[in-house]
Amino acid sequence: MAAEKDKKDMLSGLGEAEHWEPLGPSMKVLVNQNHRFNTDTILLAHFSMPGRGELCADFGTGCGTIPLLWCGRSNPQKVWGVELQEDAAGLAEKSIQFNNLQLKIEILQNDIKNRQALRQAMEPGSLHRIACNPPYTPEGKGGTCPEGSRLLARHQVACSFSDIAREAAFFLRWGGKFCCCQRPEHLASVIASLQREGLEPKRLRFVQQRREKAPFLFLLEASRGGNPGMRVLPVLFVEDSNGGLSQEMLDIYGSYKSQ
Repeated sequence: MAAEKDKKDMLSGLGEAEHWEPLGPSMKVLVNQNHRFNTDTILLAHFSMPGRGELCADFGTGCGTIPLLWCGRSNPQKVWGVELQEDAAGLAEKSIQFNNLQLKIEILQNDIKNRQALRQAMEPGSLHRIACNPPYTPEGKGGTCPEGSRLLARHQVACSFSDIAREAAFFLRWGGKFCCCQRPEHLASVIASLQREGLEPKRLRFVQQRREKAPFLFLLEASRGGNPGMRVLPVLFVEDSNGGLSQEMLDIYGSYKSQ
């Protein structure tokens, strides 16, 4: 009864511009106007889904959507969500409490480049899997966003993709997987950054809105210490021929779309 009352209090006691978004029949994530999730987040969570008992991390976890989806749809042993921004980390913490996942998910409010702080929680060379939905725009490119939190989320100001690849290699075990999503125009530089750190690209999948459109996203998995050789998977189409969600997208969304 006390737990149910706590949930009701969390549902009603929201901060400014905060609201709960469903992730499934009994799972919710707290978001606000600056920290929320989108289709890219859902696709990366699905593409990087961990196996049972794995030790995992989500770099730049934001409001914590990927760790929540991992724990809702699989059974990792432990997930660390690393997030630089205090307000985003606070949203993730509340979502973890609401979903009673305190024993499964731990939020580390810190810079992914701060190894000394992070290694107190995550042992170097121990993780089976790391995911990252990185800022898509290199620093100094494209338009800038007025709000600081959106600037950090969209532009590589706090860290570059090379920084992400280096820290992922440091915390992954031999054979561990690093998964990311990015815009297709950055594919060459992403692969180069990963290979410099000993992360060999193994699985690549492009995402298109519909058949007549060019891909707007790719999903990539690299293996620490893997042998050369990358498998290109069939294109994932967001829409079917009638303009609705494709069957595969409906399967990936699962019960989320029915909430």
